[in-house]
Amino acid sequence: MGRAKLPRKSTNIDMTAMCDVAFLLLSFFIMATKQKPPEAVAVQAPTSVSSKAVPEKSILTTLTKEGKVFIMLGDDTKKAAILADINTTRGLGLTPAELTKLGRMQFIGMPLGTLKGLVNLSSPLPADKMEGIPIADSATNELVDWYRSVTNVYSGGSSKALEEMMLIKGDNLAKYPAFKNVKYALKKNSLYKFRIVTNSEITPVGSELYNNNRAGVDAAGEKLK
Repeated sequence: MGRAKLPRKSTNIDMTAMCDVAFLLLSFFIMATKQKPPEAVAVQAPTSVSSKAVPEKSILTTLTKEGKVFIMLGDDTKKAAILADINTTRGLGLTPAELTKLGRMQFIGMPLGTLKGLVNLSSPLPADKMEGIPIADSATNELVDWYRSVTNVYSGGSSKALEEMMLIKGDNLAKYPAFKNVKYALKKNSLYKFRIVTNSEITPVGSELYNNNRAGVDAAGEKLK
């Protein structure tokens, strides 16, 4: 006697709820993810195995392989105060409206005497057309003035906290004399410590740092047991 065949039924799955969850998770990750901060110019920084995160709203000085220097002033409120300070101390003659325009720029890479003309250009000047902040010698090192205004604005806070915010990002092919002139500007403003921004590098297996990190992971694993 043959077995009765059961009719096959198609299964319909309502994906609406799953799609809603997927879009909810996607929206969460988009809002929670920090965007990479803008850079003045692209430089090929040296590599290191350091895993320290770059602090937010830091003062970033970028040195290109051609020796051009750009500065980013981080925190918008502090940035406005720094621009106002250097406008006064160097007598740049920038109006409040021009200071506002200058504050909208992500980075500055021109001599102080050209800033008034820079903010009044009909279209923004590309970074590769900027000549950089002069640092050629001690007499014309305008990075000294920028760092002086930075220290003036941050003078009420912790000097250690300010030093943590002072970042230098130099191209691998930048010449040492240019880097030395950047250090001179820091020293002239009693900023004796700073952090160098590097690209990440995998810790070599078997090295002391690798073994120390491995020991830390193993110790954490033991605590979880």
